Parts: sequence; C-alpha cells; structure tokens
Amino acid sequence: MLILIPLNPAQEIVAQHEATQWALVEFHEGVVETTHFFATKEAIDTPWIDFVILLNRFENYLEYMEAGSMVLAVRNEKHLDEILEAFKFKELDEVGM
Repeated sequence: MLILIPLNPAQEIVAQHEATQWALVEFHEGVVETTHFFATKEAIDTPWIDFVILLNRFENYLEYMEAGSMVLAVRNEKHLDEILEAFKFKELDEVGM
C-alpha cells in the first residue's frame, strides 16, 4: 500500500501548505519497503494512494477522500519514523466528513 505524508526538511510532518517535500511510502505487511521524496505532491505519478497522513483533522482533506484515499491524522507523532510506527500499530486517527 502507498502512504503520502507532507514533510519539512527534517522529515517532520507539517501542514500541507508548509510542506517542502512529500514522502511516498510503500508499506507492505508491517514493513516499509521503499520511501521516495518529491518536491511537490503534483510530481507524484501514481494512479492510487491508499492513505494520506496529515498533521491534523482540520487540514483540507476532501480531494484525497474524493480520490478514494483514506485520510488519517497524527496524534503526537512528528518525525516520519514515529508516524510510520504509529501507522503500523493503528495509532493514528481517522479523519471523516
């Protein structure tokens, strides 16, 4: 499955409008297989993203839900590694309409 996360240069999650890079993580059976970084989300050329992880539930998430992605928000996690660990153990909050 593919996971999209907006990050700063220190690989910490930030609001979408503050992102200097976007991580596209391939996650399979509880293991990170690959992580690719893109300068903009528009540079990502993949037909399907399973999950988008955002800084909080107040971010604009409708475009992701309309595309069929499930949107999650972090609780206290900041760094990419912490976020992926929380994802693995289902410790992120689901964002709903």
